Amino acid sequence: MLRYGEAPENVGEDRPVGSRLWLYTNFDCNLSCDYCCVRSSPKAPRRALGVQRVRRIAIEARELGVSEIFVTGGEPFMLPDIGEILTACAAAAPTTVLTNGMLFAGSRLETLRALPRERVTLQISLDSPTPERHESHRGNGTWARAWQGIERARAEGFRVRLAATLSTDAEAEEFRSFLDAHHVSEENRVIRRIALRGSATQGIALARADLVPEVTITAEGVFWHPVGAEDNDLLVSREIFPLAESFAAVRRAFDLESEHQRRLATIFNCA
Repeated sequence: MLRYGEAPENVGEDRPVGSRLWLYTNFDCNLSCDYCCVRSSPKAPRRALGVQRVRRIAIEARELGVSEIFVTGGEPFMLPDIGEILTACAAAAPTTVLTNGMLFAGSRLETLRALPRERVTLQISLDSPTPERHESHRGNGTWARAWQGIERARAEGFRVRLAATLSTDAEAEEFRSFLDAHHVSEENRVIRRIALRGSATQGIALARADLVPEVTITAEGVFWHPVGAEDNDLLVSREIFPLAESFAAVRRAFDLESEHQRRLATIFNCA
């Protein structure tokens, strides 16, 4: 897909670079979704960021005035130390963890219960009002297990945000009606298109110039945006620390992109 047009004025001013920080804690997952933007699966190497690095990131992020932290993967609840990771992040800023919601049992449920509810939001993926379309992307039986995870997280007192990854406007409208019927408020819903990245074979093609940057950190370095957090075209730096320099590197890169006269940067919501 080709995009043409002048950049809108003041793009990204409502979401300054560095206000939101993304952490890919790992890349392994209990599912193999066919549109995963970072190719996560049960066979993917973990490539863990690690609790020690996360603690340092959280401390420096707080000093830099980060207002929101987003923890994603892979499936973060695959990690035995995810409780420590989320606690460290939540101490620095309100934290949202992106999850498929299917692992809230046993010791993982105990980990969930120990988290500070006033500082941690669970963003759980649900791609359709009924199982068929959701399961065509994520596997048989996944819709019911995701819905069970949503209900369990709510019962435990957490704020739950529902996130759908969709192909068409018609699917988006159908999902909005479903959320309306279940009294899910606007601030607790994320509806986004499939991005042509990672495992996806169709979707919206997104280049660096199309995206307002959101600083994203993985074990491999600092990336422009979470939608391409293993793609070299969105890699900004291999060096994570000091975090202030990572943020500055992204800002410098954005300033260079902004010098181009014909571009159409937009906010692509992952959360």
